[in-house]
Amino acid sequence: MSTLRMFRKKPDDLGFFGKLGFYCLLILGALVSIFPFYWMFVVGTNDKGAVFHVPPLLTVGDQFFDNFKRVLEKSDFFQALGNSLFVSSMVTISVVFFCTLAGYAFAKYEFPGKNMLFVFVIATLIVPQQLGVLPTYVIMAKLHWIDSFKALIVPAMVNAFGIFWMRQYISAAVPTELIEAGRIDGGGHFRIFWKIAVPVITPAMATLGILNFMTVWNDFFWPLVVLKNKEHYTIQIALQQLFTTRDGLDYGMIMSATFTATLPLLVVFLLFSRWVIAGLTSGAIKS
Repeated sequence: MSTLRMFRKKPDDLGFFGKLGFYCLLILGALVSIFPFYWMFVVGTNDKGAVFHVPPLLTVGDQFFDNFKRVLEKSDFFQALGNSLFVSSMVTISVVFFCTLAGYAFAKYEFPGKNMLFVFVIATLIVPQQLGVLPTYVIMAKLHWIDSFKALIVPAMVNAFGIFWMRQYISAAVPTELIEAGRIDGGGHFRIFWKIAVPVITPAMATLGILNFMTVWNDFFWPLVVLKNKEHYTIQIALQQLFTTRDGLDYGMIMSATFTATLPLLVVFLLFSRWVIAGLTSGAIKS
């Protein structure tokens, strides 16, 4: 209970030792979170036997570029990286836009069957994704979209979690009086949404965007099902190709590729971290 009370307080309200313990705990948590990435980089800079070293190696080697050179020989790494960046960006933009529109409609408009429709949307969250693979594949085949980026982008353009997330955030963050004032001033529906609601809900949109970007970037199963040509492979399929070898697994090569494939996620998160943290903590702390 004392630990919970410490987190409920602001750091400035704690004494010297309490503040010291608070920041030490945060630093420890950060180090524990960063260590897997650091160890992955260490293995990627050493030979393929470094992963079996006892005790584990913690010093950076000098073979990163040699390992990564073998990655380029075995796969079209940068092309796959670009494919994933394109697909993830397109899906994220569409999800943020359409889910924000749907969440705004569910939060601030009244229409027949609204509650029932929202319950139906939420109910889709309990359906395992694997159950939708076969019918979605049949639809993609009927549209002749197999082995194309459209098969990855279009089915993922909107999702139930995004609608739920934006609906809950808009309900709490956008006052109805503000929308009514916009209507009195002669604003149309989309103008009120764009000029009044969007500036207020930017943290929630950024949070949804980064979570969705990470989900699409890390997706392996659906791209494996619909993509046939190597020119269309995403980064996760390209990484899987590195495991198919007759000479045993080259962990130095694999880790160098995996570390490089993780960098875009880190860059995106760092660019939008301020809005993401604001979106996740909104309403959690009362002033």
